[in-house]
Amino acid sequence: MGATLAGLGAVGVSAAVWGTCIERYLFTVRRHDLALLPPGSPSLTVLHLSDAHMAPWQHRKQKWIARLAEEVQPDLVINTGDNLGHEDGLRGIRSAFDPLRGVPGAFVHGSNDVTGPSPRNPLRYFQGPSSRPHRGLDLDTAAMDAYFTGDLGWTDLDNAAAVLETRGLRLDAFGVSDAHREWDELEVLPGALAAIRRRPLFRRRPATALTIGVTHAPYRRVLDAFTDLGADIIFAGHTHGGQVRVPFSRSALVANCDIPRDQARGLSTWSHRGRTVPLNVSAGLGHSIYAPVRFACLPEASVLTLRATTALDSA
Repeated sequence: MGATLAGLGAVGVSAAVWGTCIERYLFTVRRHDLALLPPGSPSLTVLHLSDAHMAPWQHRKQKWIARLAEEVQPDLVINTGDNLGHEDGLRGIRSAFDPLRGVPGAFVHGSNDVTGPSPRNPLRYFQGPSSRPHRGLDLDTAAMDAYFTGDLGWTDLDNAAAVLETRGLRLDAFGVSDAHREWDELEVLPGALAAIRRRPLFRRRPATALTIGVTHAPYRRVLDAFTDLGADIIFAGHTHGGQVRVPFSRSALVANCDIPRDQARGLSTWSHRGRTVPLNVSAGLGHSIYAPVRFACLPEASVLTLRATTALDSA
């Protein structure tokens, strides 16, 4: 019995060392290929970033994200929130995102774009989505938004809709602020979409090539509404993929929202009222500074290659 307990203790210590000292630095790119665009369209490379939870001292993460601009050469960036993990986190975000200047993009807020992290008991996540309000410091959300919109040229989709343009294609996009904090205002989106579709982007109004839905937290009510509103693809974050998983299991242990746990990471589909659309939930790039661990859940960015449909795709 003593030898068994000692062995289990050694395994536990090894897992803790791996999760806190090694795996959380093993940044990776998760790649997907989807036929979604109208026939004859050029392919689009979409870089999906989420949950950086950036602190100013996280230089390895900053350098890895910065290299993505050259390595991926995205045509579009989708940022699903929780960028800040410290009151001075914007300094690290600038270092990480500056190489993406001029790349069309869109973003929504997570709660950690507004309020800093606070210590939490991780076991409470097994009881369901966290409900206790954040007690951290107020963050400079306005400065972050000014950087994203002014310096990078990205579009704020918090409870809003907008037209994006890349590679000569018109993309209609809409999104909501953090549904986990009930900041989502789904009722405003039908009117917002109708408004942008009445406005031509160019002198010659092109047809919409793709409609994109963007949310931080992938709650069922949001995914259902996005599907009903005609999203062709939905992007989300928030779950961290579970952050700590059982190795090789398809399901996360926790998702911190009501999405099925086997959809808490990666590309899947969401169906509602007869429509089925791709759903990409990023496991994210970071973690709270009060929970510096990843286990069987690598920190990630997603790269989606969206290509034109062909007769073979519809067969």
